[in-house]
Amino acid sequence: MSKSTNVNPDLQREREKCSFNITELTNLLDGGPQMTEERRRREATVLNEGIHIEEVPSEYLSHKEKYELAVKKACLLFKLIRRLQEEENTGMESFRAVLGGTLGAAILQDGSPLTLHYVMFIPTIMGQATVEQQAYWIGRAFNLDIVGTYAQTELGHGTFIRGLETTATYDPKTKEFVLHSPTLTAYKWWPGGLAHTANYCIVMAQLYTNGQCHGIHPFIVQLRDEETHMPLPGIKVGEIGAKLGMNGTNNGFLGFEHVRIPREHMLMKNSQVLEDGTYVKSPSSKLTYGTMMFVRVVIVKDMCNYIAKAVTIATRYSAVRRQSQPKPDEPEPQIIDYLTQQHKLMVGIATAHAFQLSAEWIWNMYNNVTAELDAGDMERLPELHALSCCLKAVTTADAAECVERCRLACGGHGYMLASNLPITYGHVTAACTYEGENTVLLLQTARYLVKAWQQSSGGNELPPTVAYLSRVGAGRRSPPWDNTIEGIIRGFEVVAAGKIGLCVMNIERRQKSGLSYEDAWNMTSVQLTQASEAHCRVFILTSYFEETERLVKNASPELREVLLQLVDLYVVYWALQRVGDLLRFTSISERDIEKLQHWYEDLLTKLRPNAVGLVDAFDLRDEILHSALGAYDGRVYERLMEEALKSPLNAEPVNQSFHKYLKPFMQGKL
Repeated sequence: MSKSTNVNPDLQREREKCSFNITELTNLLDGGPQMTEERRRREATVLNEGIHIEEVPSEYLSHKEKYELAVKKACLLFKLIRRLQEEENTGMESFRAVLGGTLGAAILQDGSPLTLHYVMFIPTIMGQATVEQQAYWIGRAFNLDIVGTYAQTELGHGTFIRGLETTATYDPKTKEFVLHSPTLTAYKWWPGGLAHTANYCIVMAQLYTNGQCHGIHPFIVQLRDEETHMPLPGIKVGEIGAKLGMNGTNNGFLGFEHVRIPREHMLMKNSQVLEDGTYVKSPSSKLTYGTMMFVRVVIVKDMCNYIAKAVTIATRYSAVRRQSQPKPDEPEPQIIDYLTQQHKLMVGIATAHAFQLSAEWIWNMYNNVTAELDAGDMERLPELHALSCCLKAVTTADAAECVERCRLACGGHGYMLASNLPITYGHVTAACTYEGENTVLLLQTARYLVKAWQQSSGGNELPPTVAYLSRVGAGRRSPPWDNTIEGIIRGFEVVAAGKIGLCVMNIERRQKSGLSYEDAWNMTSVQLTQASEAHCRVFILTSYFEETERLVKNASPELREVLLQLVDLYVVYWALQRVGDLLRFTSISERDIEKLQHWYEDLLTKLRPNAVGLVDAFDLRDEILHSALGAYDGRVYERLMEEALKSPLNAEPVNQSFHKYLKPFMQGKL
């Protein structure tokens, strides 16, 4: 932690009144003291290289200059990763440790053109390639002899993968695949690093052999010459332009004009094309989606980090900022003393904890299901797919809302790029549409929930994450409302089951009235997305409550009390947010709701003295926060002025535009 000795006195007082040991909580969040030590050592090693330092802040650079700086930083960072791999004898762990979490984002604040190389290119080869293909490609990718990306989304199709138009047609005479973009909308669009960085790409294309289409399959395609980096014949590649955020990512477009690749360049772990063009089908079409599930699980982890950054910035600023005079003749209070401000901040802190525990739960499930897949067992794959879809959708939407709430909590200063909140918002809101647009993902989860409901109605045993449907499916409103945390979670189960049941009923009713199943589904789709969201809330609330109960058994009494207060706050907050649903599906009364409101306000007051301690426990270095408002020392106003003076416009007292335009205009000579 880079800590100044000159700490703002208000912030210092906040730290002194913290009731628990901050280091104990940091250790708990990291998974133990050793993990904290290891993380801090790695952060120090990486940040001491100074790769993150910018002479001119990148927000003042042109689009082209931003990309060039991002490539420079990314190369220096990967060079460092290589060194760490040699020194520590680690594999992918070095990639994850340095580029994942908050560290990579601290160095490449507006995205990295090499992200997809390690997040999608390498994992796809590991998951979809044969042993022989892995032997050839993994080493080259791992040593960065080549730079890869992953191209699935097209100009005309995104989440609907079956609609992709790029074709890969097998030619048995030459034993090659011919890749082609038959239309403009077939052009690949969005892959990070595709524009000017990657020289290889995994391309998802419609496979044709012997005149028959076999659906989407992955192919490795060389895009550029390994020496000159010039695009190869038939490859149409470039950049898609400036975006709301992530402008260092080098997102590109890619078209093919009858580009030939060897037969061996189709990834054939699951499906094969034999030399004569015979197609050997995969045991399951869903195996191709393994990479996407991996990335969705990673996204949930990323959302925890973004929320932790945003609430750290906003909470520290709220302790330093003084505003208004509610009581005459008394000094202006810290804005964190206002209940409305606590309402904006505390749920963000709790959300970071809730999402971290949910992310760890699904990460373990992902690893277990992947191991089962390797053994040929696909039983839990649909459950994992459904959960990863809705969790990605809900956590990204919540994160975007949370970061924006933190920005608003900082007033006008939150609008400054120097606060780092607008850039953070650009990153989290991007996650709402990449790797599956959120509404579409919720509808994918809904398909699973409808089937689960039907299985439950038939008396079949359900997988763990939907087992509650069997418990509460029959008895809407039957259990009396219980105003406890367990009772509220049970209430959310009743809501989710009620919504899913209504969807099934509405689909069936519409079919009976003469609509096709597809039209009945479409007419019910708004309710279906809401049912998926309700199901996801059940999962997040349950995992947060149960995992915290497990964790606090080994915590000190002081820390246990605060962590359980955070769980209470989170659960009660969502009960108040979804009070309409609870009134509709459970036996909650107006008096119960009043009690929840008082409980919530009481929790805000109890947590208030520990707010700064809770965000300090996220242990985010100033270099990682990259915020004038959120630095550890709380020197908000000094840092804002320091950042303002870095503007190139402040390099000279009179800008040339005065003499060229303003003065002639004022004198009537323009």
